[in-house]
Amino acid sequence: MWMRFFHKNEDVIGDVVDVRLERKFVACRYNRYVPSFCFGIYLHDSKTRVGSCDLRVGMNDELYYAGNIGYEIDEDFRGNKYAYYAGVLLLEVAMRQGMKEVLVTCSPENVASRKTIERMGGCFVECVDVPKSHWLVRRNEAVKEIYRIVLK
Repeated sequence: MWMRFFHKNEDVIGDVVDVRLERKFVACRYNRYVPSFCFGIYLHDSKTRVGSCDLRVGMNDELYYAGNIGYEIDEDFRGNKYAYYAGVLLLEVAMRQGMKEVLVTCSPENVASRKTIERMGGCFVECVDVPKSHWLVRRNEAVKEIYRIVLK
């Protein structure tokens, strides 16, 4: 897949979708010292926003359950593999950030997300109960499947 990383505006251009940086959070106490990049997902070379995704650079106990990469596709645009295409672009960003691997997680009942992770090269690690103090539990995500993607 062809892509470019533009340092000036920090967009990543793909064949099917582009991811455009919307927010950047530096490592600080608020985010447990993990820098994060939040992107909008747009149909390639257009203004049509189809969802959002984010990359959290680094690892800590919280991210083991939440993962380094997250994505959400707007309901009207689901079923087109846009999360996969955006995820592949985020893997490139992760490599450019010096990451050697990423974790991506999903809830066991989220078959579409599991298929996306596996298509991205995710290898199943384990299914775990999320600690009750974790913010995911407040979103009714008490169990997570953990997948690892080794970056090349």
